[in-house]
Amino acid sequence: MGALRHSSAATLGHRPSPRLRPGRLATLGDWLHWAERHYARHRVTLGQVALSAHDEALYLLLRTLGLPLDSRPAVLRRKILPAQAEQLHEVFRRRLEEHVPAAYLTREAWLGPHKFYVDERVIIPRSYFVELLPELPLWLPRGRPVRRVVDVCTGSGCLAVLLARQFPGAKVDAIELSPAALAVAKFNLAAHGLTRRVRLHRSDVFDAVPRAAYDVILSNPPYVPTRELRGLPEEFRREPALALDGGRDGLDVIRKLLRQARDRLQPHGIVVLEVGGLRRAMDRAFPELDLHWLHTADGEDCVCLIQAARLRHGRA
Repeated sequence: MGALRHSSAATLGHRPSPRLRPGRLATLGDWLHWAERHYARHRVTLGQVALSAHDEALYLLLRTLGLPLDSRPAVLRRKILPAQAEQLHEVFRRRLEEHVPAAYLTREAWLGPHKFYVDERVIIPRSYFVELLPELPLWLPRGRPVRRVVDVCTGSGCLAVLLARQFPGAKVDAIELSPAALAVAKFNLAAHGLTRRVRLHRSDVFDAVPRAAYDVILSNPPYVPTRELRGLPEEFRREPALALDGGRDGLDVIRKLLRQARDRLQPHGIVVLEVGGLRRAMDRAFPELDLHWLHTADGEDCVCLIQAARLRHGRA
């Protein structure tokens, strides 16, 4: 657990690469412009922390220098001291040359306003559930309290935390197969003051979880088809394969989850799954489930909702 302590983005002991030596960059703004150019030259893959080189580079600059993420634009005029320049050299060497994801450098990830510890033991949190969780009560009986919810394949525990906040009166279970990921989840639950409300289970889906009837079963499971793993950008290949590999067609974990969920769901309950680019595959595999695809602001619409009645009469 000592490795969970927050550490600086800079790692001592490496000399900055001559190829990345930018010369004299006087201000934070100079560093930002330099970093943006090198993101393009090094073909850095984005999407784990930010969608633009500007946003991710600014995030790394602010975090490395210990400055607030909501700093005003005037921060770009801030002078960079020689020792700080060495730190920045090292951070961007690892990000640009080694393609280490930004979240692994800073040891943190954000979902909305909520910060979570992350390292190489867990997939970097990024989920449409931040946007969609407030909609879930609309699919449940009005006036009926939500008593029990579960996050399957919890990873860092981030979605279990969001579930606990969305349904403050509910007991929350969080399921994860990887013991290493469970250690990170345990740390995050403690950091958010939820150790007593959220119960962690080491299990392959529901195999080792005591039987319970859930109002909400939520999951962002592994869904990348195995054959596609090698073709992922280097940044994504640095994440745990167990958190990405969904089997031959990407649906292995999803099939098992839906099959087991039949007997774990209240009659009025719902299952909500985030499945990336598998919408067509899901519709083909489970036509009888009448999958309802929740709309997201960017139009990706990759989260589906299944009501208990459909699940019980389906063949998942």
